[in-house]
Amino acid sequence: MSSLASIQSYFTDRTISIAPLITFRISFGALMAYGAIRFILNGWIEKLYLEPSFFFKFYGFEWVTPLGETAMYAVFVLLILSALGIMLGCFYRLSAIGFLWCFTYVELIDASNYLNHYYLVCWLSFWLIFLPANRAYSIDAIFKPSLKSSQIPAWCIHLLMLQLAIVYCCAGIAKLNADWLFRAMPLSVWLPEHSHWPIIGYFFQFQETAFLFSWIGALYDLTIVFFLLNHRTRPLAYMAVIVFHLLTAMLFNIGLFPFIMILSTLIFFPAEFHQKLLGGFRDLKIQSTYQYPTKIKRWLYPSFALLLLLQLALPFRHHLYDGNILWTEEGYRFSWRVMLVEKNGQTTFHIKDPKSNKKT
Repeated sequence: MSSLASIQSYFTDRTISIAPLITFRISFGALMAYGAIRFILNGWIEKLYLEPSFFFKFYGFEWVTPLGETAMYAVFVLLILSALGIMLGCFYRLSAIGFLWCFTYVELIDASNYLNHYYLVCWLSFWLIFLPANRAYSIDAIFKPSLKSSQIPAWCIHLLMLQLAIVYCCAGIAKLNADWLFRAMPLSVWLPEHSHWPIIGYFFQFQETAFLFSWIGALYDLTIVFFLLNHRTRPLAYMAVIVFHLLTAMLFNIGLFPFIMILSTLIFFPAEFHQKLLGGFRDLKIQSTYQYPTKIKRWLYPSFALLLLLQLALPFRHHLYDGNILWTEEGYRFSWRVMLVEKNGQTTFHIKDPKSNKKT
């Protein structure tokens, strides 16, 4: 029992510099504010939520419907303000709750708008509600100096690492199928569309390139976390993260996902790295430690453990259903199946006038 207690103490009581969490808070908030502004400027509120008369619903959330034009714009303004609140650490807890509420509401309106990185954003913003990310380098700490802490429980950083590890590893496991590995699908379809690129575009027309990209993609997802955890391989691993995600951003229209992963993966770097990024901010030099109250820890730890287990279980729920998940898509969402399918459909409608029996 003593060894078990010591292991538990290592993960729950050990402290670490708050610097990585500060970097994460700032980059996440800034990126989310940019994403919401981009959504408005591209006219996607009208296209996705105001113009359609029919929406596909998530099971159990059929009651979630879009608001009127003014209210939908108000929701996105709140998204921007709450994201900036997270970034600046201003009314931080309220900002994190407001962002999660608004973002989740928008995503639940129509299941056809689902993207893996929207699901990831929901989880990251949820974790931020409970993490003490405003206790340094924040407006909250300026106006309330008693908040300032330079040390936080190490699990606060490890929780975000684990969240990213779940995304990568589940995405890699999902690629271990015959279509991806032995048919190079759907990359065999996608890559030739970019054969007009200068220099490297020439190689995209070959089947061998699609196979190479498929295997490298699977290996990358399955191994990158382990290389990031090792201090010797971390710098090269992060270069691979940048190259991999920038390439996918250029090749495929997957929104902010590559940039979310590039910035979030900085959490794997040690505190000294983040302290340099933050310019040696004096709050980080204050020798003070934040610890969660015992009453909160009693329900926080088991609750977080259950939520992480749920995330690990959901990607494999498709084994409970008949058929190939790539065709039926039962259990496809919320399972980090990134860029695995390409589907196109064509429908012909015949209209019959009941009075004249005329068909068109």
